[in-house]
Parts: sequence; C-alpha cells; structure tokens
Amino acid sequence: MPKLVPLKPNEVVRKLRRLGFEGPFPGGKHKRMVNFSKKKIVPIPFHKGRDVSIGVIREIIKEIGVSR
Repeated sequence: MPKLVPLKPNEVVRKLRRLGFEGPFPGGKHKRMVNFSKKKIVPIPFHKGRDVSIGVIREIIKEIGVSR
C-alpha cells in the first residue's frame, strides 16, 4: 500500500482527471471536480500556500471508491 503524503491542490486535480473527473469548477475556496458518468462530485480545498492534508486525501479516496 503506497504511503500517502500531502499534495498540492493542482496535483490532486491532475490525479482526479486521470480517473475521469472534469473540472475544477468554481465554488469559493473549495473547487469541485465532477465525474458525470459515476455522478460523483468531489470538493478540493484550494487555500493559498497550503497542501491538501493526508486526512482530506484519504476522504477523497474513500468518497470516489478507489483503492490507494
């Protein structure tokens, strides 16, 4: 099982695009990635100068239903 590390928001977007998500669509400080075929919406926190934490990445993985 690969070790999770904090990622930049743009890296999270890049990885979700590889999984078939589109976006990011605007939504304040949290932009949304959408997979229309699976009807999934995933919010991605975009806070200036901060990485996406391991806990948030773990929740995103759980929400979209993929293994690490």
